[in-house]
Amino acid sequence: MTDRILRFALFGSDYQQGQAETVAHIIRVLKSHGAVVGIDSTFAALLSEGGAVDVSDLHEFRGDAFDADFVLSLGGDGTFLKAASRVGAKGTPIIGVNLGRLGFLADVQAADVERAVADVYEGRYTVERHVALLLDTGAEDSPFALNDIAILKRDTASMISIRTMVDGEYLTTYQADGLIVSTPTGSTAYSLSNGGPIIAPLTGVLCLTPVAPHSLNVRPIVLKNDVEIRLSIESRSHNFLVAVDGRSEKFSEQTEIVIRKAPFTVNMVKFPVQTYFATLREKMMWGADKREVGSR
Repeated sequence: MTDRILRFALFGSDYQQGQAETVAHIIRVLKSHGAVVGIDSTFAALLSEGGAVDVSDLHEFRGDAFDADFVLSLGGDGTFLKAASRVGAKGTPIIGVNLGRLGFLADVQAADVERAVADVYEGRYTVERHVALLLDTGAEDSPFALNDIAILKRDTASMISIRTMVDGEYLTTYQADGLIVSTPTGSTAYSLSNGGPIIAPLTGVLCLTPVAPHSLNVRPIVLKNDVEIRLSIESRSHNFLVAVDGRSEKFSEQTEIVIRKAPFTVNMVKFPVQTYFATLREKMMWGADKREVGSR
């Protein structure tokens, strides 16, 4: 333990009723280091139901009304993405603790929390600055995505047409069920399931991946991440969906979609024991060959 006082803001999901003791242990670990701990009010209410976890001495906050040195996301990758959306331009470094299943973004296991917190206090970590994508629909609110922004058909019967411009130059018109614009961070998510490439982090690119394209000639394309992508959509239902890190909203086909790099980054805390390629192999089973030796 050091004399350094750090502030942590805790976020969690609604699906962690069975993780109360684990969360209580994490709070005890933080307190043992003299940390000042704040907690999202919705998460606090969930934890305090039936006296599962005593959060009475923690500072509760709503929305992005918190001031912290680190954000602690307790859950899976979905929880991490929601926490990132709340952090926004604050730039507060996020530590993802995996209480879910896969945990690609939330890559600190619950059993390793004591080590991770000690590493933070001793400065044994790095901060990766991940590019985010900004969605501009002409409205006042411009949400951003850490993983991807997807344009998707709303009805179940017919595809949509997505006229695509890159930095003012016509690229193509996708006839497809949708189009995914993904960052390297999101390349192992929705884009990958639609045939997109795995892109190593911090490579300065983004990828356009069509969803069920009508033409076999249309393949994912990788672009520099500082381009402006302008999309015009036509649909038989005259509307479509835009999903920002999975959070979807309906728009009319008169709405022009502009996607560009956000003016801030999402800052992720990484520890010495964590490497991207190890996570890729262990959690995504990338390159794994399960055939027994001598079975050929």
